[in-house]
Amino acid sequence: MNGLKKYIPALIMFLFFEAVAVTLWLALDNLFYLFNFTYIGGFVAFGLCLYIKKYRNARLIIQLGVGLYMLVYLGLTHSENMQIEGFWYYLFSGVFEAAVIHYAVAKIFGPFFFGRGWCGYACWTAMILDLLPYKQPEGERKKLGFIRYLVFGLSLVFVGALFLLHIPELDRIMFWSFIIGNALYYAAGIILAAVFQDNRAFCKYICPVTVFLKPASYFSYLRIRVDEEVCVSCGKCRKVCPMNVDVMSNSRKRKNATECILCMKCVEQCPVKALKL
Repeated sequence: MNGLKKYIPALIMFLFFEAVAVTLWLALDNLFYLFNFTYIGGFVAFGLCLYIKKYRNARLIIQLGVGLYMLVYLGLTHSENMQIEGFWYYLFSGVFEAAVIHYAVAKIFGPFFFGRGWCGYACWTAMILDLLPYKQPEGERKKLGFIRYLVFGLSLVFVGALFLLHIPELDRIMFWSFIIGNALYYAAGIILAAVFQDNRAFCKYICPVTVFLKPASYFSYLRIRVDEEVCVSCGKCRKVCPMNVDVMSNSRKRKNATECILCMKCVEQCPVKALKL
């Protein structure tokens, strides 16, 4: 029985997504949402079970399973713009579907429960960037976080202008903006990673989605906690954290607190097991 307790987090995560799946299926009378969120929740839970079993590439499996589903199946095959431009597009169209629901669950309200888990386990941009060799950031974060807010504003202005100017064939424009936007994100992410020797530089400085993620992440239920009586202040957790979070503090105001992607690298590296989720 005690052996099964360690799988409770995976079960809770699956039940969370399953509750969303059933609710949206019944509320919108669309079987797609039952499949969509059951798949995502099931894959996340499966990956967490692999992680608990200490499978080395567990997080990568979740990233590929969920990220490719969002990018290829929803984005390319079904022409749904799942980037932030798609969110503005469906929102302005008054359609509570597709990207609007995705953003509400994964990036606006979901982070109250799982913080920036989206960034660590499901983002199709980070899915590629995490394969680069600069897994441990060199030095402190740069003071470039303001760029994300500029990109956020530009995305809003871009879609707003399309509506105000009554541009025709918006569906087609949204599809191509998804293709071009992803290409630009990958290019920028790879270049920044090489320049700053940091796989997650794009996430820290450019990604506009973090503007949605950060506020609720401050109050996240799931967060890394440190047992201060056990901690020996060796600093290994800070060194391996890809997002430069001050893991050795339990305060929600700790440095870069809303940047934690729950990758668990700090937990894995702690020599005295003082960290836990």
